[in-house]
Amino acid sequence: MLSNIGTFLSSGENIAFFVFALMAIGGAIFMLSFTKVVHMVVALAMTFISLAGLYVILDAEFVAFVQILIYAGAISILMIFGIMMTKHQGEEIEPKRPLYNTLLFIGAAGLFGVIFYAIQYSTLPTGTFQAVEDNTMEIGKLLFTKHVIPFELMSVLLTVSFIGAIVVAKREED
Repeated sequence: MLSNIGTFLSSGENIAFFVFALMAIGGAIFMLSFTKVVHMVVALAMTFISLAGLYVILDAEFVAFVQILIYAGAISILMIFGIMMTKHQGEEIEPKRPLYNTLLFIGAAGLFGVIFYAIQYSTLPTGTFQAVEDNTMEIGKLLFTKHVIPFELMSVLLTVSFIGAIVVAKREED
């Protein structure tokens, strides 16, 4: 069982995957456990950037670039602006919950053990992946032919949610 780990860590690509995966999981855990909103946004940005690293490992450079540009950049800055523009009362400190934290750690360790066991004893099909020559062109073709209606619906949904956020912010201001 441990020989599989040694084989896995013998490749630099696998080590990079392991590091980016740990950063993504760590950022998500920190985002959920921090109490200050700005710290949460920074942890979320770390998760977004590590996901972009995972996309680079998967040879999806365009998706990695969009991940950094849209999520790590624009969404994080938008969240920070939202935090700065709203009023905050004194942040309340949550009481210490040692039993909750202990049960949470036991549950996470149990889940890790089950997933580790499942990965070690599963047989995965082997094969070669034939990547297309230009990922960006293929994404564009799929986006504007097969998936054009969901793409347009998402743009309408984002526009409506943006207008709704402005209306709600105006109501709170009055």
